[in-house]
Amino acid sequence: MSVSPARAAAFDILLRVEQEGSYASELLHSSHCTDLTAADHGLATELVMGVLRWRSSLDATIAEVSSQSLARLDLEVLTALRLGAYQLGWLDRIPARAAIHESVELVKRARKRSAAPFANAVLRRLAESLVSLSARTQLLASADPAALATASAHPSWLVHRWVSQFGLDLARRICIYDQSIPLTTIRLRAASAEEELRGEGIQLAPGDFLDNARRVISGDVTKTRAFVESRIAIQDEASQLAAALVGRGSRILDCCAAPGGKTWAMADRNPEATIVAVELHWHRAELLRKRVLASNVQVISADVRELPVGELFDRVLVDAPCSGTGTIARNPEIKWRLTPEDLVDLSARQLAILRSAMKQVARGGRLVYSSCSLEREEDELVIEEALRANPSFRFLNIQSRIETLQREGEFLTKETSSLIHGSYLRTIPGVHDCDGFFVGLLERSH
Repeated sequence: MSVSPARAAAFDILLRVEQEGSYASELLHSSHCTDLTAADHGLATELVMGVLRWRSSLDATIAEVSSQSLARLDLEVLTALRLGAYQLGWLDRIPARAAIHESVELVKRARKRSAAPFANAVLRRLAESLVSLSARTQLLASADPAALATASAHPSWLVHRWVSQFGLDLARRICIYDQSIPLTTIRLRAASAEEELRGEGIQLAPGDFLDNARRVISGDVTKTRAFVESRIAIQDEASQLAAALVGRGSRILDCCAAPGGKTWAMADRNPEATIVAVELHWHRAELLRKRVLASNVQVISADVRELPVGELFDRVLVDAPCSGTGTIARNPEIKWRLTPEDLVDLSARQLAILRSAMKQVARGGRLVYSSCSLEREEDELVIEEALRANPSFRFLNIQSRIETLQREGEFLTKETSSLIHGSYLRTIPGVHDCDGFFVGLLERSH
């Protein structure tokens, strides 16, 4: 029996995630998977994301029955074992024989044939000992942060941080959400697209906040005419909300623009404005040019800290490069890569970017600082440090901007208490059905 295309693709993607620092979600939608059938692509996605979500749990169960330390195993062998363990313990519809056999074949395919008998023995032991998923998820009721981290396959240091910041109950909800499969959310660029999507068998539900946000309950929107013709855009609702909070202006600067979802949303909201989208890396700037189909957007490949633009802007968005801890449900590899030291480095970089962006704001203009991080070092503390060194800016209460969006009919939810945290807005995975985003609003007074 040869290795199925889905398992081969999943194995190759997982190796690239580990070896090259690639992101699984990007690889699953790259040319690497174009030859897969819809069914095979679905299985490959399930395998890749499942292994990444539950990696620490998989490793713990493998270690219990392995005669060798996991640290001594070749990455190819460990990856095949993780794939096999995930199928045995998490997927009910895959026969144990197929999961074991194809995982062993993956070891051989990776030219690690001498390790095949070892992999076979480990997986057969696992098939007899793995705990059911229902039994594992009951452990999420644990009242101890360390136990919660173990049960939810999260790094202990990260869960302890969330418990300290949000409390145990919210930390648990974040962890549970991270281990779930998030729904796809779209932004309607044309009102007629919704009826057309339903006609093509796409089941939609309203978003939580915004008038033109829709959740995809079932169906593949990427195969629809509306998607191909760019009358809808796939964009998490928290990201849509961050772009909406920028508001309207005549000259708008997007400081860290790629991949371009917010740039595009701002261009749709401001069709007469001049929008300058800055991206540091030229290849990402090229992708940005191809994605954002708006004639009023000028893409520049540059460092925002040395921006080659003379005229100031009345609206500026700083969607800062960050740890991404609010997006772990979509990018589970983040939690295995991130270290506490990374937060220090990111915070310093974010502060430098924000300070540079503040210099581009015209008098009376506004700046929105956002991130998809849950960490205070990347959010409130960055803004507070920047304001201490620049008295020409002041806080604006985000509630007033929300109320403006409500009056304009864009923001539909009347209850905002779960969103507003002091002067800031924060979405929390598990509390809100979207990514975790932070947004702060500043105004230049002189």
